[in-house]
Amino acid sequence: MSEQDSAGPTDSITPDQGLPWESSLGDFFELAAQKSPDKVFVEISGQEFTYRQAQKKVLQTAAMFQAIGVNQGDRVCLFMPNCPEYLFCWFGLSVLGAIGVPINTAYKRDEMAFILNDAEAKALVAHQTLAAVAEEAAALAPSIEHKLLVEPGNPREDNLSGWTVFTQALDQAAELTSRPKVDPDSVCMLVYTSGTTGNPKGVMVTHKMYVAAGQGFSQWTMATSEDRFFTCLPFYHANIQYYSTMGALASGATLVIADRFSASRFWDQVREAKATVVNFIGMMMPVLSKNDVSPSDSQNTVRLFYGSPSFPTEFLADFQKRFATNIIVGFGMTETCYGTIEVIGQERRSGSSGLARQHPDPRFINEIRISDQETGEAIGTGTVGEITIKNPATMPGYWRNEEQTKFSLRDGWLYTGDLGWMDDDGFLYFVDRKKDIIRRRGENISSQEVEDVIKRHPDVLDCAVVAVPSDLGEDEVKAYILPRQGADLSPEDVVYWCADNLAYFKVPRYLEMREDLPRTPSLRVRKDLLRQEKEDPTEGCFDREAAGIKLR
Repeated sequence: MSEQDSAGPTDSITPDQGLPWESSLGDFFELAAQKSPDKVFVEISGQEFTYRQAQKKVLQTAAMFQAIGVNQGDRVCLFMPNCPEYLFCWFGLSVLGAIGVPINTAYKRDEMAFILNDAEAKALVAHQTLAAVAEEAAALAPSIEHKLLVEPGNPREDNLSGWTVFTQALDQAAELTSRPKVDPDSVCMLVYTSGTTGNPKGVMVTHKMYVAAGQGFSQWTMATSEDRFFTCLPFYHANIQYYSTMGALASGATLVIADRFSASRFWDQVREAKATVVNFIGMMMPVLSKNDVSPSDSQNTVRLFYGSPSFPTEFLADFQKRFATNIIVGFGMTETCYGTIEVIGQERRSGSSGLARQHPDPRFINEIRISDQETGEAIGTGTVGEITIKNPATMPGYWRNEEQTKFSLRDGWLYTGDLGWMDDDGFLYFVDRKKDIIRRRGENISSQEVEDVIKRHPDVLDCAVVAVPSDLGEDEVKAYILPRQGADLSPEDVVYWCADNLAYFKVPRYLEMREDLPRTPSLRVRKDLLRQEKEDPTEGCFDREAAGIKLR
C-alpha cells in the first residue's frame, strides 16, 4: 500500500460507523476540521476561512436555522451566486438533517417558483443581487415561512417585505451544541436537473453520496493536503458539490472558488489561486484551447484537469503539451457520483471515458454495464446500448416523482438514458443521449460524433447538432454553429470540413450560424430550446442540397 493510500481520508473518518462512506456530511466535516483546524479550507469572494473557522460558521448557521424552526427533512432553497454563505447553508442544513435545494441563479420567477413549490420549501435564502426575482417567486409559494437575504455589500434601498438579513441573524446565533443524529442514507440535497424534457426533476442526493464522492475523488486525483482545488462552476451544479468541495474536504486540501467561467480571465485566476487540481465541464476545454497562443500558457501550477466529456487523443495531447499539465476524463451524472474515470498514468483509449470508478475501500462495488434499450437486459461488449450503473452511491430516486424513479431505477440499476458501448477490457465509450440519436435514411447518427468533428474546426467555438424533419421521412441533420469571435466562417466551410472527416450521410444538410446558444447550468447547449425556436427549424438557414453541394 502506498503512502497516499495509507494516509487516505477513509482511514480516519467515521471509524465507528461501519463502512467508510456511511457518514453524515456534518460528521464528515467535523472530523476534517478536527484534523486540520488551522489550515485554510476555502478561499472565496476575497475571503478565506480555515477549517476551524468554517466549522464555526457552519454550526452557527445550523443554530440560526434551528431557531426559526427548520428541522430534519425540511427543505430550504438556496438562490445565491458563489459566496461563503452558500457553503455555510449547505453544511449547516446537513448538520440538522434538513435538506438544501440549490436553484439556478439564471432562473426567472416562474422557473424558480416551480422549484419552491415542488420542494415545498419551508425557507428561502437569497442573495441581494437576486432579491427581485426571489421576492416575486416566493409570493407564488405558500409553503415559504421564512425569507433570509444575504447582503455582503451595502443593504438594498428598497424595502422588501418580510425578509430577515442573513448576516444579522447569523451574528446573533451561537454555535449549535446539541446536534441531532443524521442517517447517512437520508437526503442531504435536492439537486434539480436542467429540465431539458419538461420540468426539472429533483435528484435526492444523500449524505453518503457526498462522502463517497469526496473519498473517491481524493483517490482518483491522487490528492494530498498540499493540493489547491480550483473551480469556477456554480454551487448549484453537482460537479462543484461532489468533486471540488468534497474532494478538497476529503483530502484536507484548500478549495478556491471563482465566481464564473471566463475564457479571458481563466488562466490569470488559476495562477493567482496557485491551483493544482482544476475541474472542467463541457465546452470549457475547447474554448480555452482556442485562445491565442501565449508564451505564458505553460506558466501555471496545475498538475491535473478533471472533467467530461472525453476528447480525441490528439486534442488531449496538444492541450497537455501547450499548458504543461495532465488531463483525465470521466463519465458521471447527478444521479450517481460514480460512473467511469481514467486512471492517472495508465492507458488512455481514444474516445473512452475510462473504467468503472472505484472507492478506496474494496467493499464499495461499482458496476457498469450496457443494457438493451428495449428490454433492459445486459448485452455484450462492442454493442451500443443504454449505460447502466449500480453502486452504493446512487440516488434513492427523484423527489416525489415515483413514475420517473421507477423508470430510472430498476432491480438496483440506474438506467442513465445515455447510450454507449464497452470494449472487452471494460473501457466505456459514450455515444449520445438516447433522445439525441438521429435516424437518417436507415442510418443511426450520433449527434455528439458530428459535434465533435465540427468543434475541431479552428474557427468554430461551439455547436449543437439536432434532428429535423425530412421530406423523405425520418430525419435530416441540422447544425447550429457558434463561430470563434472575429472568424470569417461560412456554412460551406463547415460542410466541406465535415465531408473530409465524416461519412457522407452524417454531414449536416442544414446549418445555422449563431451569435450565442442557450445553455444549461453545466454549460451544455439546450437543444430542446433550439428545437422550439421555429415551427419549421429549416426556415432561414443554409441548405447544402439547395446550394448544390454534392458529397458523392
